[in-house]
Amino acid sequence: MTDTTSMTTSTPWHLWAVGVVSLLWNAFGGYDFIMTTTQGAAYMRASGFDQAMIDYFLAMPAWMYGPWILGVWGAVAGSILLLLRNKLAVWAFGLSLIGAVISLIYGQVINPPPPVPAEMAMMSYMPWVITAIAAFLAWYAWTMSKKGVLR
Repeated sequence: MTDTTSMTTSTPWHLWAVGVVSLLWNAFGGYDFIMTTTQGAAYMRASGFDQAMIDYFLAMPAWMYGPWILGVWGAVAGSILLLLRNKLAVWAFGLSLIGAVISLIYGQVINPPPPVPAEMAMMSYMPWVITAIAAFLAWYAWTMSKKGVLR
C-alpha cells in the first residue's frame, strides 16, 4: 500500500493570499466591465470621467471588446482556478495577459485617450498597472504549476 500523503504537494500559504487578493482585484474588473457595458456613460460619469473620456470609451472599436473580454474574464477565471489549484489557471491568466497587452498597445500606441483631468492623473497609469498584475499572475500560476501545486 502506498502512502498518498507523501505524493501530494502541500498548498503554500501564499497561494491562498495571492488567490484571494487576485479574485478581489479581478472581480472588481468584472464589475467594471459589466457596469461599463450596461450603464455606459452614466456609470463612467459617476466614476468621475469627463465627457472627453466618456466619448473616447464609447467610440472604442468593436474588435477591442475581444481583448477586453479576454483580459477581464480570463483573469476572473484564472483567480478561481488558482484557488481550486487547477493548472488551467496558467492558461486563463495567460489569455488575460494577452488581452491586457493588446489593450495596452491599443491605448498607448494605436488610439491614445484624451488627457485626463488632474484629479484623475492616477488613471493614466492604470493600463500599465493592470498589465503588470496580469503578468505577475500568469508567472505565479506557471510557477505554482511547475512546482506541482496546481493539478
